Amino acid sequence: MPKTEKKDSRKGLRAASPERPVGLKTIATHLGLSVATVSRVLTGAPAARSIPKITQDRIFAAAAEMKYRPNVVARSLRKQQSLTIGVMVPEVSEGYATLVLSGVEERLLEAHYFYFVVSHHHRPEMIEQCQHLLLDRSIDGLIAIDTPLTHRSSVPTVTVSGHHEVEGITNILLDHNRAAELAITHLHQLGHREIAFIKGQEFSSDTAARWESISRAMAACGLTINPRLVAQLEGESPTHDPGYAAARRLLATRKPFTALFAFNDVSAIGAIRAFREAGLRVPEDVSVVGFDDVHSAAYQNPALTTVRQPLQQMGARAAAQVLQQIADPQKAAVQQIIVSPELVIRESTRALRTGYTPAKRS
Repeated sequence: MPKTEKKDSRKGLRAASPERPVGLKTIATHLGLSVATVSRVLTGAPAARSIPKITQDRIFAAAAEMKYRPNVVARSLRKQQSLTIGVMVPEVSEGYATLVLSGVEERLLEAHYFYFVVSHHHRPEMIEQCQHLLLDRSIDGLIAIDTPLTHRSSVPTVTVSGHHEVEGITNILLDHNRAAELAITHLHQLGHREIAFIKGQEFSSDTAARWESISRAMAACGLTINPRLVAQLEGESPTHDPGYAAARRLLATRKPFTALFAFNDVSAIGAIRAFREAGLRVPEDVSVVGFDDVHSAAYQNPALTTVRQPLQQMGARAAAQVLQQIADPQKAAVQQIIVSPELVIRESTRALRTGYTPAKRS
């Protein structure tokens, strides 16, 4: 018969083999502890906090030495949970959703949870269908990123930038008033008065809230928004193309402007290309501010000034919140969690030169 265990001569431990993995009882017997104590530590149960750190360290060391792997199926059957979270996103691409998703992933993996990701491309019928698909797979909770949910699900649900107040659903939101204030004040202090804007698509959850905040921030600086200097992103493409097209439309108005505040970094990068093709330099002729602070923003030429959303943190908080609701379903869900933005000043903005008058765009 094939051997299922092998003895470790250094530690006197028996390591797991592919045929017969080590269980909690084996670790507990070796350490002289109860199975319950070992289980609490290795599953990260709240009760583990009362166990001395030295004991926890011994348990983790023994589990690593013996190559212990948790039996997820047994655990899910015992708890009557699937240990799986459903995550809904508009699309998986560079930018907002991917950074939020990375925070979700990190927190869920720490808790030994698996997750499914579905994309709905902002189509209302797909949003409804995706919810049903996930619920049919017995998910324990749901996280919706940049996805408008209008009714409560049958499982604990958290949204990131949902902007709909639905009873029982926690929404992780950015402080958009502060974000707009940071960007507009920065441009105003640099001497810019003719500011152009790229708005988000109508279907984006953040578009309306961010535009209202921008309007308030402009008024607070004594500035007015010229409708001719506002272009809205069109189409569902998550690439730089919509930002490029929006900037081309701004240039076509021939209305002078010295700065642009874009809906996100992806559109800002597309806009910079359009400006260069028109013979304009960034930031010498046009200062550009983005939004989000995606990984590539710092590596653009010039490096992009942007309003940083703590996207990974928002994802991690969403995951932590849904796990908390799963662990304590009787506790009322928090309605909103507001996070703060940060202005990251790089090379795409500069002070307006004294006496500079922007020429009409050709």
